Amino acid sequence: MAKQLYSEFDFMGLRKPAMLMSATLLLVSIVSLAVLKLNVGIDFTGGSVIEVGYRQSVELQPIRNALASSGFSDAIVQHFGSAKEVLIRLVPKVDQDKAELSSQIIAVLNEASESRIDVRRVDFVGPQVGEELTEDGGLAVLYALIAILIYVSWRFEFRFSLGAVAALIHDVVITLGIFSVLQLDFDLSVLAAILAVIGYSLNDTIVVFDRVRENFRKIRKKTALEVTNISINQTISRTLMTSFTTLLVLLSLFFLGGEAIHSFALALIIGVVVGTYSSVYVATTSVLALGITRSDLLIPEKEDDDPRP
Repeated sequence: MAKQLYSEFDFMGLRKPAMLMSATLLLVSIVSLAVLKLNVGIDFTGGSVIEVGYRQSVELQPIRNALASSGFSDAIVQHFGSAKEVLIRLVPKVDQDKAELSSQIIAVLNEASESRIDVRRVDFVGPQVGEELTEDGGLAVLYALIAILIYVSWRFEFRFSLGAVAALIHDVVITLGIFSVLQLDFDLSVLAAILAVIGYSLNDTIVVFDRVRENFRKIRKKTALEVTNISINQTISRTLMTSFTTLLVLLSLFFLGGEAIHSFALALIIGVVVGTYSSVYVATTSVLALGITRSDLLIPEKEDDDPRP
């Protein structure tokens, strides 16, 4: 029964409302990124990182309150590894000595704690390093998109590569837009999640494209729109099952993995949901809009070199 429902569902019949929704989300994301920008962490802006260990599990809110009352209201406090380990991130201030800053933080923590704390690590990321990470991160995304454009052009056809890149740009911009609108922390782990989303979304898109190409060569009496719709119906169960099992793992990381990977897991969850949608609608709709036909995907016949009749 489920197989019959899949084979009869008109996915492409919803392509216009889907593209309207995508255009709206892209517009909101671009405006938010231009106006609100991303709430980047100290990985990009520079700052101090202090890791301390407690003898027993501690709550984060009392630590935040103690730091805020001492003039460090902008400190980011989260568990790191376990409930006994705490990571504190501080944005740098002008003319502030790094050694003096770490000593003040440790003094505040010792005063707020009933037992002695162990200082595990004190690091400082300079503004120049942050700028380099921002530039390198943007270049990493750009290089990934260019490599995908070349790969899909070689494996399928140039219009397929444009559809794949359009879907990936769609996924990246909307994921970044959600982080901008909600002003969620954007750090190196989120950037790594964005790159992972590109790979995940491309995998789904390639599966759909492969079936579209195969059906274009097998089905002769259908239009390009009908062949695409048949191909999506044939692959949708695999797409949904893959996304569902991936989301189960990501939701476990989001709720049980601790604050250190909270943003990383959230970026992947958003990316998987948006990527699954874009592989069905954005990528295939873009290819159809570019005018792909059956003749574009036919394997050219080899000429017979034998002159004999």
